[in-house]
Amino acid sequence: MDALELVAHPARMRIVHALRGGRTLTTAELCALLPGVSKAMVYRHVEALAAAEILEVAQERRVRGAVERHYRLRAERAVIGAEEVAKATVDDHRRVFVTAMAVLTSEFMSYLDHENADPAEDLVGYRQHALWLDHEELEQLILDLRRVIVPRMENEPAPGRGRYLLSPILFPVEDAPDRT
Repeated sequence: MDALELVAHPARMRIVHALRGGRTLTTAELCALLPGVSKAMVYRHVEALAAAEILEVAQERRVRGAVERHYRLRAERAVIGAEEVAKATVDDHRRVFVTAMAVLTSEFMSYLDHENADPAEDLVGYRQHALWLDHEELEQLILDLRRVIVPRMENEPAPGRGRYLLSPILFPVEDAPDRT
């Protein structure tokens, strides 16, 4: 199974999100973080991600005669590379986008279901902006966003630090400009 097919599944994508930021979690902890995903499904997807070396065992310990594994994300393996994106068909892009939107919706509904959810206090945002950009300006915007976002992806859990899901989505809303 290629990386695109492997990661572009709602449950596996949520597992990857849950383990970002240097977290190590057991499958039981992942089950608690993924309401609506059956325990059997979580175990199956953790196994698939570990077999593809997207997850690795960070620690093992005996608990009541069973082996409890703590998994860690191998972030460099959980990336869909430019080569794979270039090879993806329009239908591949449709499928991955729909999956990403399903995951985003599921994560947001899970947040809202927490009894202490406070979108105003938590600075929740879901804005859309229409921008007029030429190709060079678009490339610069993407570089600027990466410069701001990528260093923060290395943040680890710490007191006073919460986990946020940021989902930039960028696409032309009319015919793409002529690049000639």
